[in-house]
Amino acid sequence: MTWIKKNSKLIIFILIIAVILVLNHKFGWSAYLSNSENLKFLSAMIQEHFILAALIYIGLTIIACVVLALPGVTFAILAGAIFGPWWGTLFCLIATTLGAIIAFIVGRFFLKDSIKPMVAKNATLKRVLFDDAGRSDIVLLAITRLVPIFPYNIQNFAYGITDISLAHYSLYTFVFMIPGVALYTIGTAGFTSGENRWLYFGIAAALLVLVMFLGWFIKKKYLGEAANENEESCN
Repeated sequence: MTWIKKNSKLIIFILIIAVILVLNHKFGWSAYLSNSENLKFLSAMIQEHFILAALIYIGLTIIACVVLALPGVTFAILAGAIFGPWWGTLFCLIATTLGAIIAFIVGRFFLKDSIKPMVAKNATLKRVLFDDAGRSDIVLLAITRLVPIFPYNIQNFAYGITDISLAHYSLYTFVFMIPGVALYTIGTAGFTSGENRWLYFGIAAALLVLVMFLGWFIKKKYLGEAANENEESCN
């Protein structure tokens, strides 16, 4: 009983996730939201009710960010196909950032007290996630946000157990997602738009080079330094 009481938040969180997974399997929410054909009603709505269409997309994306383990590129591709390259980038950034913030808060409330002590037992994880406050925050978020290919809500819940502040988390999440989100929204617009196709492809290609370079640079500069420091401490 003591263990259950001590880990009550973790147990509640696991039960909620289990229920969501069962319902998702039964009703196919992930498959529905990841198929742009199912959201064509938003394209039809844009001409007369642009703001409403944007709010519906943002609302659905926030829900998917929090409760469904979809790759982050899904939301960007849908935004590019429905709203075009520029509005699509803006709406996707707003929606995914808000979803990330909500999931982060949920993770911090339900998981930090029970998961942090277990993670902190690993010296490497303890150093990266908790001891190197400041530098690790920006490095971890830069690496994981530049190209949003991992299940987005899993990342967000995981960040909730770290010591990063909500303000830094929100800011870094928004900023570092800009190149990756724009890459997919503008690239998608190149496929779906009859006009300016090659312009969009060119911009997407430039963003791809930028994202790859930034990822390489951050890994080499910061993770390389961390590896060297670990080797020196072992000697």
